[in-house]
Amino acid sequence: MQFDKENKAAESPSRSLDHATDLDRPVYGDDAPIECPPHTTEAKLITKIDFRVIPFLCVMYLLAFLAIARSLCNCLHADQKRNPPDRVNIANANVFGLSKELELDGTLYNNALVVFFVPYILLEIPSNILLKKFKPHVWLSINMFGFGLVTMLQGFVQNYAGLCTTRFFLGVFETGMFPGAFYLIGMWYRRHEAQRRYSFFFNSTTLAGAFGGLLAAAIGKMSGVRGYAGWRWIFILEGLLTVVVSVFFFFWLPDFPEDVKWLSEDEKAFVSARLRADQGRSAVERKITFRDVGRIFKDYKVIVGGFMYFGLIVPAYGYAYFAPGIIQTYGYDSIQTQLHSVPPWVVAFGFSMIIAFISDKTRHRFGFAIFAICVAIAGFAILISVHNNTSVQYAALFLVAMGAYTAMPIIVCWFNMNLGGHHRRSIGSAWQVGFGNIGGIIAVFAFLKKDAPKYIPGYSISIAFVILSGLACLVYAIGCWSANKHRDRTAAESSLTEDEKMELGDMSPDYRYLL
Repeated sequence: MQFDKENKAAESPSRSLDHATDLDRPVYGDDAPIECPPHTTEAKLITKIDFRVIPFLCVMYLLAFLAIARSLCNCLHADQKRNPPDRVNIANANVFGLSKELELDGTLYNNALVVFFVPYILLEIPSNILLKKFKPHVWLSINMFGFGLVTMLQGFVQNYAGLCTTRFFLGVFETGMFPGAFYLIGMWYRRHEAQRRYSFFFNSTTLAGAFGGLLAAAIGKMSGVRGYAGWRWIFILEGLLTVVVSVFFFFWLPDFPEDVKWLSEDEKAFVSARLRADQGRSAVERKITFRDVGRIFKDYKVIVGGFMYFGLIVPAYGYAYFAPGIIQTYGYDSIQTQLHSVPPWVVAFGFSMIIAFISDKTRHRFGFAIFAICVAIAGFAILISVHNNTSVQYAALFLVAMGAYTAMPIIVCWFNMNLGGHHRRSIGSAWQVGFGNIGGIIAVFAFLKKDAPKYIPGYSISIAFVILSGLACLVYAIGCWSANKHRDRTAAESSLTEDEKMELGDMSPDYRYLL
């Protein structure tokens, strides 16, 4: 991916934070214009950043997602008689005898599921604060090593207590992955360049949904090797892979632009300048404290940002964890179910990337988020009303996947990139992901076995939460528009120093929100 070249005339510093006035030669305050280093071009430099930032975060995200999905889907399908194979690359370890060997029923699995979400939700903000303190390559690789080790240990559990313990610590180490990656990506790109990166990163897991089950199915055939059941080998080998990768990632994961060693000093200066022109000073040298948390939550738009994501987590989790079981009710056997679960993920990835490119090109988020939300609603509406036409029902699953997995990265990018400064973005991104994942618990109980094959309650709940997300997007957009208009009227009255504006972040009178 490369940025579109722009040829805009330089504008006054007070206008440089407006999303519509990005500069090729960034100017902020009394800074002199900084030219792109003569040995490279802006396009080449950003391509270099793309290849050093996005792929590593995608691999990290994929491994973390596998660990979550593997454990969650074991829980979700433990009591199903037909044991449908699951999406991502999890193939449902329960198929290989987990629930039978540990003698667990559905209630115990649901309890274990909640244990995972407790630290996963509560520790998001502390984790992002520590990421800023210790640097991303240190904190994220430590977390990777931790959840890889815990995933391995899940392969050795002997009872319910052991499962709950490993799931709790899985939640502890997983908590820093997603908000940390969202935070880090946001500190590398200008706002109108970020959506395609967020969407590619976010939906890299949809590609996992296209082929992942085959890997777990192959590992599951190791049942009996050294006396271990197939489901144990699934945990052990995938956890071992994560541990090994985490060691390499300690040296390879990117840090913030000011800290990396693979950019020259003049390249760092140019990258920092172009980001200042778009987002204001990042306050990278400023320490983030828990006192900042209270200040940030005084902004109602931050609270609304959590509900934007929360409303989409329910249908997204619901689809991710139950789509294979739903597809199997159409009369397919296990292999056919696995094959039919692949196309919706592939199409969702392509659709999301197309929308992301258009969104960046037009420098707009709200309309595209609402459009994707409407696509998801249409899919769920068809699933509620059509029960005897498997072709139409299957097509509706495409709409659900396309809508949910397109809207989610738009909402995350829109909210994160509108937060100015390290202190506000680190806490705000963690809040959005942490609060939003409460929806994961709701999704688990939305699709119950007794409601098969129509799943009317689950689809209805999903539509309700998608609508909630749409309403939250509307409130957030109005809030951003209103703030921009107010600042346009009162900008000349501001007497704040540059340090005071830096402390305010996106609350600065010079800052303009992207709509």
